[in-house]
Amino acid sequence: MDSLEYELTFDEYHDEAHKTNVCPSDAPPGFLPVYETMGLAGEAGEALEKVKKGWRDGEFDLKGYLKELGDTLWYLDAAAHKVGYTLETIAQMNIEKLHSRHERGVIHGAGDER
Repeated sequence: MDSLEYELTFDEYHDEAHKTNVCPSDAPPGFLPVYETMGLAGEAGEALEKVKKGWRDGEFDLKGYLKELGDTLWYLDAAAHKVGYTLETIAQMNIEKLHSRHERGVIHGAGDER
């Protein structure tokens, strides 16, 4: 993989990614992120397709896979922004949830509320 010039924070990523946002803007901020969530699912599906083809063909396209993960990140950021959150806040919320589950011994299992 090519080396990167520098690392971005999620907030820096958002500032740059948002410049390329052409999502329909007919809904006010905080409204349901329908377009963004559909894009997120589509890009995640494209990443999965890279894995499927790699498994089938015995040759994994890492660069293509990483590009699809980047597109997934773009839509994730757009969806978070639409409902008034940043990726940094969502990442912090997720870590807190995972730590709580780990401490309570419920990291394995099913269900959102464990």
